[in-house]
Amino acid sequence: MSRATIRAGAAGERRAANWYLDRGYEVLDRNWRCASGEIDLVCARTGVLVICEVKTRHTDAFGSPLEAVTFAKQRRLRRLAGAWLAQHPRRWAPVRFDVVAIAGAGLEVIEGAF
Repeated sequence: MSRATIRAGAAGERRAANWYLDRGYEVLDRNWRCASGEIDLVCARTGVLVICEVKTRHTDAFGSPLEAVTFAKQRRLRRLAGAWLAQHPRRWAPVRFDVVAIAGAGLEVIEGAF
């Protein structure tokens, strides 16, 4: 992965975190990692826990960033959410999976994407 791609991804994750903060969410974790992988953002507001996958592209010329969140990626995020919850034993109800798609200057949040 190129440095430019890494920088773009980090900038996209900052934009996504700011979107949640602006709407009253608390960002509990950024780039949480375990042996199975990484969760981009973990946010919470009024008892709802949000596991968020952020996909950033310079442009949508080759398709929407949303297309990169495949069924396999969704399954992996569910497993990662279980691992995060095991390390953070507070009761969360409900848990929601969001996807943030960033293409150029655009930002689209799909709440409850899967």
